[in-house]
Amino acid sequence: MQQAWKDFNTGVWDKSVDVRDFIQRNYVPYVGDDSFLVGPTERTTRLWQRVLDLYEEERQKGSVIDADTNVATHITAHAPDILLKRMNKLLVFKLIIL
Repeated sequence: MQQAWKDFNTGVWDKSVDVRDFIQRNYVPYVGDDSFLVGPTERTTRLWQRVLDLYEEERQKGSVIDADTNVATHITAHAPDILLKRMNKLLVFKLIIL
């Protein structure tokens, strides 16, 4: 049996689902610096550039590029849009209309 939680402090969270209790008992502030951080990958940079290009296209058009008028609008109504289908990893942006 897996014991991934063996080094955590016990509490209400280990008998029932209680995320707040888990965090309060096991949170340890990080006091180091940011030297472990790295920049974006080439894949992330390409994806972000695609997003920026779509923003620009939308700005030039003066309105949204496209809209699905067949789906009633709510937070989970629309399927994910895959911006870069050629990438090996699935990169998904979900259109949320508030």
